[in-house]
Amino acid sequence: MESPDTITAVTTGEEAARVHQRTLTVVILSQILGGAGLAAGISVGALLAQDMLGSDALSGVPTGLFTLGSALAAFLVGRSTQRFGRRVGLAYGFIAGGLGAAGVVAAAVLDNVPLLFLALFIYGSGTATNLQARYAGTDLAPANKRGFGTSMAMVATTIGAVAGPNLIDPMGAFADSVGVPTLAGPFILAAVAYGAAGLVLFMLLRPDPYLLARRIATETAAKEPNGSANRAVPKVGIGAYVGATVMVLTQIVMIAIMTMTPIHMRAHHHEMAAVGLVIGMHIGAMWLPSLFTGILVDKLGRTPMVIASGVTLLLAGVLAATAPGDSLGLLILALVLLGLGWNFGLVSGTALVVDATVPQNRPRTQGTIDVLIALAGAGGGAMSGMVMSATSYQALSLGGGILALLLIPVLLWARARRAVTA
Repeated sequence: MESPDTITAVTTGEEAARVHQRTLTVVILSQILGGAGLAAGISVGALLAQDMLGSDALSGVPTGLFTLGSALAAFLVGRSTQRFGRRVGLAYGFIAGGLGAAGVVAAAVLDNVPLLFLALFIYGSGTATNLQARYAGTDLAPANKRGFGTSMAMVATTIGAVAGPNLIDPMGAFADSVGVPTLAGPFILAAVAYGAAGLVLFMLLRPDPYLLARRIATETAAKEPNGSANRAVPKVGIGAYVGATVMVLTQIVMIAIMTMTPIHMRAHHHEMAAVGLVIGMHIGAMWLPSLFTGILVDKLGRTPMVIASGVTLLLAGVLAATAPGDSLGLLILALVLLGLGWNFGLVSGTALVVDATVPQNRPRTQGTIDVLIALAGAGGGAMSGMVMSATSYQALSLGGGILALLLIPVLLWARARRAVTA
């Protein structure tokens, strides 16, 4: 836990800004490593399960499992952050994800399906932690730069996340050379990357940005007329519910289509290198635009970017549904649009949540919301294989695109609620 002396010593605006910059640097480094770990499950998780289970209908189970595991991890990271700060919660989350990745490798070697399922569940801790790290970029950010703070944490993920899928072939070759099944190779990379990300955060994220932000908020409240450091914590604003809904819907759509794309591609005889390219471009589109998305969210506002998310996801679904199965270029474009729409939703939704909370209730709220996001992703991943098996990849993609349009009624509802309570 952070030393009280360290936190007490840093209370001025200038010092807080310095700590914020240091925080971003450390988070960026950890997210580069975390992105590489994240990519393994996305790229080959479904294919590994397909080989071990011998069923397309259950090929969405890995995504569902590690996303479900991320739900539990999001809850635990949020609660531990509330009590001990970002450093402890994020570090332990990444290390748990690394242990899960190592378990996937062991399950593949032993051809043990129950162990595979358990390991994938634990591996989900890395996914949750990777997402939770974006909040560290907002703890000490000014109100008009919260989108930027979120985006800086996210954009760093791009480097590892794009490199990961493109290392499928080399890691597969390495796995073969040490007697490990080819498709388990990327999980070897994930185990090392997640473990390293956890160590970076544990050693370098000092002083803790959340503990500092909470102390500054308490001191500021005490200095206000009739202020009290012990007054009741304000309620969570309606913007948090809107932000949560935005992130949940975009997660369902993105996970469902993304999970089944490798299966769809293999059915049309695409090589593994092509699968890695498509998923790599998709993950790049999920994270790389974050720097610009954050600026747009801060300058244009949260609502326009939420609408942009819904429209972009609709286009992605329509294109994935209509693209010929053997068209690598159109599949790349569809998955790039899918990642971009998800990015718009996550950055704008995160900013809405931060706007509607205060340091005293923020980590608990953020953790709860990320639990909902993870559960939504788990449902989308698990159901995607069943939907595709019962219908087609085309129906799955088109349905996802249409679902994304629900973001617009959510915004209208929020506007009506604000008018009533004003």
